[in-house]
Amino acid sequence: MRMRKKKNLEEKLAACSNLLIKMTDDRNYMNAADNPEYLDFEELFSNNAPVHLEVGCGKGQFVYEIAKANPDINFLAVEKSANVIVTACEKCRNVPNVRFLKCGAEYLPKYIKDGSISRIYLNFSCPFPKKAYVSHRLTAPNFLSIYKKIMTVDAQIDQKTDNRGFFEYSIESFSENGFTLKNIALDLHSSDFEDNIVTEYEQRFSSLGFPIYRLEAYIKK
Repeated sequence: MRMRKKKNLEEKLAACSNLLIKMTDDRNYMNAADNPEYLDFEELFSNNAPVHLEVGCGKGQFVYEIAKANPDINFLAVEKSANVIVTACEKCRNVPNVRFLKCGAEYLPKYIKDGSISRIYLNFSCPFPKKAYVSHRLTAPNFLSIYKKIMTVDAQIDQKTDNRGFFEYSIESFSENGFTLKNIALDLHSSDFEDNIVTEYEQRFSSLGFPIYRLEAYIKK
């Protein structure tokens, strides 16, 4: 069901303009990389600290918590829904090392230079279970090729999901597209993994008894 548009959405977005650095409604994503508008991270954050990227930040609970815990890292959070990203912006209003970009993941090459992201987070992405929508999954080959380009040589991708089918697909997709996997957890909350930051979705699904799946993927040197 489509989320109802927030009251005074435009005014709320305008009030977050210091955090919401780009908003694109461009539909021509096939040529996005041909017309770059690269972000200058050093200018944006007023430092040259590493930049981590969350793709699909939702209402911002994860990026809010991880940015507060890691003030020496800059975080760029991407979300394509204005209705959702405004909540994340409001939540992070007093967190200096977070910025937001409103666009789909297919537009990342337009805004992010190659080799500039030290870590990518994919938290509870839509699994798109129907085969007709496989290419929309954020671990599909078309998206993995984008991540490869923008990642630094020692970067990694952290993925969490409650959907076992999507997780199995992701393992296969990462493996077939040049990534090496580590720290695979089939039940994260029963594992010995430390420093896990619980997202809104994670809290909901785990409270219902669903296992949380997690992995880390990197390009072997």
